[in-house]
Amino acid sequence: MTTRNTAKTGFEKWQDGINKAVGDSKWNSLDCEIQIATNEYNRHLSSTTGYIALDWQLIKAMVWVETGAESPKWTSNPMQIGNPGDPGLQSLLSSKEGGDLIIPPAWRNLLTAGTATTLPSHNIRAGIGYLLMRLANYSIKSVLDADQAIYEVTVKPGDSIAKIANERSSTVEIIKKLNPAAHILKTGQLLKYQKAKLKKVITGWAMITSSSVASKYNVGDSMYARKLDYCLILIRSGKTTTCTQ
Repeated sequence: MTTRNTAKTGFEKWQDGINKAVGDSKWNSLDCEIQIATNEYNRHLSSTTGYIALDWQLIKAMVWVETGAESPKWTSNPMQIGNPGDPGLQSLLSSKEGGDLIIPPAWRNLLTAGTATTLPSHNIRAGIGYLLMRLANYSIKSVLDADQAIYEVTVKPGDSIAKIANERSSTVEIIKKLNPAAHILKTGQLLKYQKAKLKKVITGWAMITSSSVASKYNVGDSMYARKLDYCLILIRSGKTTTCTQ
């Protein structure tokens, strides 16, 4: 009786290629850069509400899914962020979506559209930054200036709390907090205020899972989460590269 061989699916063919990566030093050549970059983000964001340290091996798995070591992209943009038509890099660098809060201070001026698409160390940091930017929850809040002194202002005819806040570089929230009884302003009334600004702040984080990474970072590959899990198992079962931080 003749047995017919079943043709391999696209995912199975992909698995065959990834299986060959195990033990191949080329596929581990970015380990130290990934570890260092991940640690930079973890230190920078550790004080934000609900942040759980990012696993560098998850980022390595993303790199394996995004770009194989045999691809020219491995030595330029291994996380694929910044490819033509991809708005992710611009979103991160524009500071309009929270990227300025996510990127470590030391990298805010170093990370550019040019370096992030040509240098793997920069592309890895851009990729991590974009992922975390998409996973963060934000809110607009009153943030006190470094000068936390309490000042007083006399209410003039036509004044409102919003007008005073604007003129005195404060916020409505801060003035109301310092003057809880000031429901209706009266001319000659003294109001307390502190210097403050309305700023976007990080208020929490979405859980980091293969599914959340797939939905926040990748567009179009329905198998992304499954690929990520497969790579992560292989990476965690292999030898860990020891790097000097």
